[in-house]
Amino acid sequence: MPDYRRIIPCLDMKDGRVVKGVHFVNLRDAGDPVQAGRAYSEAGADEIAFLDISATVEGRGTMLDVLRRTGQAVTVPLVVGGGIRSIEDVENLLDIGVSAVSINTAAVRDPNLVREVAERFGCQRLIVAIDVRRNEKMESGYEVVTRGGTQPEGLDAIEWGRRVRDMGAGQILPTSMDTDGTKAGYDNVLNRLLAEATGLPIIASGGAGKLEHFYDAVVEGKADALLAASVFHFGEIGIREVKEYLAGRGIPVRL
Repeated sequence: MPDYRRIIPCLDMKDGRVVKGVHFVNLRDAGDPVQAGRAYSEAGADEIAFLDISATVEGRGTMLDVLRRTGQAVTVPLVVGGGIRSIEDVENLLDIGVSAVSINTAAVRDPNLVREVAERFGCQRLIVAIDVRRNEKMESGYEVVTRGGTQPEGLDAIEWGRRVRDMGAGQILPTSMDTDGTKAGYDNVLNRLLAEATGLPIIASGGAGKLEHFYDAVVEGKADALLAASVFHFGEIGIREVKEYLAGRGIPVRL
């Protein structure tokens, strides 16, 4: 991993369009993925995440055609998640130039998939996404949810983080349903717990609304990368603005 904090705009995809909601619902259109990807690439994004948020619920694979066109428009690494269920799915994505894959529901359903992907393609190609919601019945206070946040798993999020680390995950992408889209800040308790429990790079996701939230995610949440959607899609904060703000507060970034 680089020694600077990465800024990652996220393209949440549904029906071939970028969308964004609150708490995983109430989605609104946020534009064309090819145009958005190109703009973010030119604006200085360190990576771009392409998450097909309805693929698993709809029982289909990732939109390869849209993804291929988006990949051709960007000059930075492209991370892809959604609808990835097999080694073949991963291979198809890497073959068209994807830098890393993010698996979530499939990892819970078949944990051995994590090990197989890591062994075959390398840990650096594998991100395990962990969607969670607060649940006091869990030891950590956080429960894993799958299928786009619709299926509670009765699985403690921090324990699951340790398990996927042991199976070869290279990074963890936690998203709190409670903070997603709220612009009230990342769940830094969740991120810090996962960072301390696993020792893996954490990609903070869900809740960025102002510049201070990015800083807090690094300092309080121990995040290695900062993923955001709404504030970038709707022009509220620019990528360079985030980087200059972080640099001004002593956080290393790639300017």
